Amino acid sequence: MNNNHNLYAALRAAFPADLDSTAVETVGGAQAGLRYSWRDLDRASAMVANLFASMQLPEGSRIAVQVEKSVEALVLYLATLRSGHVFLPLNTAYQAGEIEYFVGNAEPAVVVCSPANFGWVSKIAFKAGTRHVFTLGDDRTGTLLDRAAHHSDVHTPAHSRAEDLAVIIYTSGTTGRSKGAMLSHGNMLSNALVLKDYWGWQPDDVLIHALPIFHVHGLFVAIHGALINGSPMLWLNKFEPRAVVELLPRATVFMGVPTLYVRLLAEPGLSKQQAAHMRLFISGSAPLLIETFDEWKARTGQTILERYGMSETVMITSNPYAADARFGDQSERRGNTVGFPLPGNELRVVDDANQPIATGEIGAIQVRGPNVFKGYWRMPEKTAEEFTADGFFKTGDVGRVDDRGYVSIVGRSKDLIISGGYNVYPAEIEATINEMSGVAESAVVGVPHPDFGEVGVAVVIAKPGAALDTEQIIAALKAKLANFKIPKRCFVVTELPRNAMGKVQKNLLRELHKGLFVS
Repeated sequence: MNNNHNLYAALRAAFPADLDSTAVETVGGAQAGLRYSWRDLDRASAMVANLFASMQLPEGSRIAVQVEKSVEALVLYLATLRSGHVFLPLNTAYQAGEIEYFVGNAEPAVVVCSPANFGWVSKIAFKAGTRHVFTLGDDRTGTLLDRAAHHSDVHTPAHSRAEDLAVIIYTSGTTGRSKGAMLSHGNMLSNALVLKDYWGWQPDDVLIHALPIFHVHGLFVAIHGALINGSPMLWLNKFEPRAVVELLPRATVFMGVPTLYVRLLAEPGLSKQQAAHMRLFISGSAPLLIETFDEWKARTGQTILERYGMSETVMITSNPYAADARFGDQSERRGNTVGFPLPGNELRVVDDANQPIATGEIGAIQVRGPNVFKGYWRMPEKTAEEFTADGFFKTGDVGRVDDRGYVSIVGRSKDLIISGGYNVYPAEIEATINEMSGVAESAVVGVPHPDFGEVGVAVVIAKPGAALDTEQIIAALKAKLANFKIPKRCFVVTELPRNAMGKVQKNLLRELHKGLFVS
């Protein structure tokens, strides 16, 4: 009986029988047109794993990686898994101060960075006690590959227990200092297997991979989904909307964040005919506007499947893939919802006293399941805070479950505005603003106020060619919402601050406007 729970071993077991068939084809950029077979992925990751073995790294060493997207970066991830070490992906936008924090916090044995950044990254790493710093370019260059080339291409995956740590992924930090979420081999494998079934992965599926690979969505949901199904990927180092539209007839599955769908809708070549071969469009990582959901359906004839996940849990809920007897009549993909808890996941909505609340009422979302993380790296007190006595993780999200079981996310608990003693949920106000003529998108944040404690401030983006009047926006809100919910100020801007996955960074908006009403 094979009791090895190493995630790479499970992914490798799902590779197709023909190891010389294409696993990844690169599209766009200087490295366009390259084909990597399944055998290439296995052999190359074995060589990097053997390089790590030759370095006699301590068991469970952290491998911190800040490199541009490439198939070789994927190989590095697979090599880390099969070695039994811990992968630490870092956003390519992080600057020196941020890298210093992550390296100091995680104490990696190995740091891999882009060649152009070696000078400053290596100084930070060596100062923190990291012994090995390699480079990896997006053009198949770098000292990591140079060193790995001298090692064997045969490697037996390390024996891992389901609970063994596989990844530390730092939270995106939209509300403060990032925390290192510890995900085990079992967390990620259980989620990959559930999604393979729930999203109806087919033997002939082909995935368009256009996401970054330093985040849960691109690294785990997309890559694990393709590999655990033995499905090839059409690989874009950077998202190019025209290239994606051109690839649709060759593919069946696409995963994106809402901003990618907005950019795709701006492409004149996007049509029902162009998307006819596609089986599934998935959206996540940030809320999908109902306008985008509806426009996509009208334009392509396909309904986007929205789902909900976190760095700490991988995927938690999903709209259904198709009509299925298991769901009865609850099998439609519904906009403004993230569907149902995935099989094996428990989700509940509770009040401030941690008591379940009535169907349709807004409360704090808590989850429990095999996909939920082990805790925060070196933060035992914070970890204990974030779990209930009966083992549910407090997601920090606020939402509701309707009478059919569909989950809707209203916002983050940290975004909640308490104004004059009343709870104000920004998502409700944003939805109302977004329905107004000429509005492309909005964000509402709470700022200090001497009388009310906090009040709302609305920040709005206009559609191209539209002229917005802030006083008219406030007046229109007053006609639809209770007075305590109305923002005290409104600003029209050209863009909202976002992190790499398209989430609006409300902490930056709060910081920008915190002095509006107090000195």
